[in-house]
Amino acid sequence: MSETGLQQVPNPSELFLGDRQNRVAGTAVFAGLEGSRPLLVEIEALVAPSTLATPRRNVVGWDTSRLAMLTAILEARCGVPLSGRDIFLNVAGGLRIQETAADLAVAAALISSVTAKPLPARTVFFGEVALSAELRQVAQAETRLKEAAKLGFEQAILPRLGNKMKAPQGISASLLTNLSELIDSLGGIT
Repeated sequence: MSETGLQQVPNPSELFLGDRQNRVAGTAVFAGLEGSRPLLVEIEALVAPSTLATPRRNVVGWDTSRLAMLTAILEARCGVPLSGRDIFLNVAGGLRIQETAADLAVAAALISSVTAKPLPARTVFFGEVALSAELRQVAQAETRLKEAAKLGFEQAILPRLGNKMKAPQGISASLLTNLSELIDSLGGIT
C-alpha cells in the first residue's frame, strides 16, 4: 500500500529477503510455496542457555508443536544439545508458514545457532523431516529451485528425490536422506 493506492509487488521473495544479512549464525533461507507461488523467506533461530526450570520455546510464524517435535528429533536421533536451552524461532517479514516443507530450513537454522556457525551463503533449504530423522520429499521441488536460482542462490539442500529431477541452471542440489547427513555437511556438532 502506498500513497497512491495498492501497488503490485513483482517479486515477493525479494521483499522478504531484502534486509537479510549473510553469514549470520541461526539463519536459513526456506524455499516455500504460498498457494502455488514460490516464495523464499528467512527463518531465524536463536538457541541460548536457559536459567529456567522449563526452557522457553517462543515461535513467531510457524507451528509451535512442529518446533517441539523437530527439537525432540534433533536431540534424540542426532545428538544436538537442545535440552536446558531457550529456543526462539521467527519467520522474517511476519509471514505465517503452514507447510511441513519448512522442517529442513528450521533444523538447519537451529543447528547453525547451536554451533554458532553460519550456514553456507547463497543456499536454500526445504524438505519435511520424519520422526526417524529421515528427510521426505515435498511438492513442486522444481518450482522452488527455479525461484531460488532466479534470485541468485547457488545451492539447495533438499531430500533425495525418487524421480530424476534436474536442477535448473545456476543452482546445484545437495540431496540428503536424513538429518545426520545435514549435520555432517555443516561441519558437525562440536
